[in-house]
Amino acid sequence: MKKYTKTHEWVEELSDGTVAIGLSEFAQSELGDIVFINLPEAGKVLTIDEVFADVESVKAVSEIYAPVSGIIVEVNEVLLEKPELINEAALETWLIKVKDVSAFAELITEAEYLAFVS
Repeated sequence: MKKYTKTHEWVEELSDGTVAIGLSEFAQSELGDIVFINLPEAGKVLTIDEVFADVESVKAVSEIYAPVSGIIVEVNEVLLEKPELINEAALETWLIKVKDVSAFAELITEAEYLAFVS
């Protein structure tokens, strides 16, 4: 089950103990057509609340904040060539996967998130 941050990232704990992180549907709709994404490299230490990536859309450049602390184990490199996949399926398109998670930002349920953005 996905949880959300008030900075518009989603977090999902996976069966292998890693955590996947992506952008919310609300974030991608506010951004408009995403044309570029800058992602970190695998192996990088992720620190909660710090910027770990940015996306560029036809409207603006937006920073993406880490909702957890841990070590990046996988980066969705397909997005480097096809960032528009985030617009097409934001909730199915993960940006990075993280292991050894030691801290979580304040996460809220989908219902709480939808109330927050409305």
